[in-house]
Amino acid sequence: MNASPVQVRRMSSAGAETNPIEGQVIWSPVKSLWFTAHLLIAIIGGWSTISMGAMVLCMVFTGITLCLGLTLGLHRLLIHRSFTCPRWLEHLLVHLGTVVGMGGPFAMLYLHDSRDWAQRHPACHPFYRDQRPIWRDALWQLHCECRLKHPPRFEIEPEVREDRVYRFMQRTWMLQQVPYAVLFYLLGGFGWVVWGISVRIVLSIIGHWLIGYFAHNLGERDWHLQGHAVQGFNVPHLGLLTMGECWHNNHHAFPESARLGLNKAQADPGWWALRMLSFIGLITSVKLPADMPARPELFPLKPNTNHTTL
Repeated sequence: MNASPVQVRRMSSAGAETNPIEGQVIWSPVKSLWFTAHLLIAIIGGWSTISMGAMVLCMVFTGITLCLGLTLGLHRLLIHRSFTCPRWLEHLLVHLGTVVGMGGPFAMLYLHDSRDWAQRHPACHPFYRDQRPIWRDALWQLHCECRLKHPPRFEIEPEVREDRVYRFMQRTWMLQQVPYAVLFYLLGGFGWVVWGISVRIVLSIIGHWLIGYFAHNLGERDWHLQGHAVQGFNVPHLGLLTMGECWHNNHHAFPESARLGLNKAQADPGWWALRMLSFIGLITSVKLPADMPARPELFPLKPNTNHTTL
C-alpha cells in the first residue's frame, strides 16, 4: 500500500514498501524539552507574576499569533496555498506562525503533510489517528514523534525551500521569541515576559493538540471521505477560540479552501481576517470549495449538499 486516494503534493512514494503503518513512536528531545521548559516557567513564574496587564498581553498576543500566524500564515498560506499575497506579507504571517512556538516553517510543513498523507490511506499508524486515550495522545503529541519504517519522500517546493528568509526562520525558530521577550521586558518587566512568551506558548501548543484530538473524535460531519483512515469532525461552539480550525470536517473535505467555516453559523476568525486583508488589496486568488476539483472519494452526508455552491 504505497498510494493514497488523494496525494499530498510534497509527499511521494519512496518505493513499493512505502506505507504509513509500520513505525514506532519515540521520544523527541527537542520537542519535549522545549515544551516542558516553558510549562515549568509558566506554572512557577506565571503564578508569581500574575497581573491584569500580563494576562491581557498574553490573550492579545496569543490571538494575533494564532489567527494571523498559525491559521493564516502557516496553515492556509504556506501549507495549502489557499490564497496569494505579497512576499513581504507572506514572510510576516509565517513569522507570526513560527512565533506560536511549535517549530520552524519547514518542520511545520513536514508535521502537517506527513499526518495528512498518513490519514488519507485506508489505514495508518495510531500516532496519526489521534484516537488513543487522551492521556496517551497527549504524551505522544507533546513529547514524541513517529518514526516510520518506510516513510515517503518529502520535498518542499524550491521557491520555499530556497527562500533565505524561510531558511533563517527554520534555523532560528526558537530565537524568534527573543525580540518579543526584550520588548515585553521593557514594557512590563519579567512578568510580561513570562506571560507573553512561556504562558502563551504552552496555551498555544496544548490548544493545538486538543483541537486536533477532539476534531478527529467528536463533533459533526457533513462529508465522508471513502478510503481514508481518519475522518475530521466539525466541533461546534469553538470557532472563535480556535480561529476557525475547529471546522475540521470541512477542512478534510476541502483542504485547499481558504474558508474553513462554510456557513454563517460556523464562526471563522481566520476567514474574517483574510477578508479584511483582501478588502484592502493585500490578498488575491482566494480559493473556495467551488474552486476545488472533484474528489471521487468525497461523499456528502446530508441531502442537497453540493460543494460547488459553497
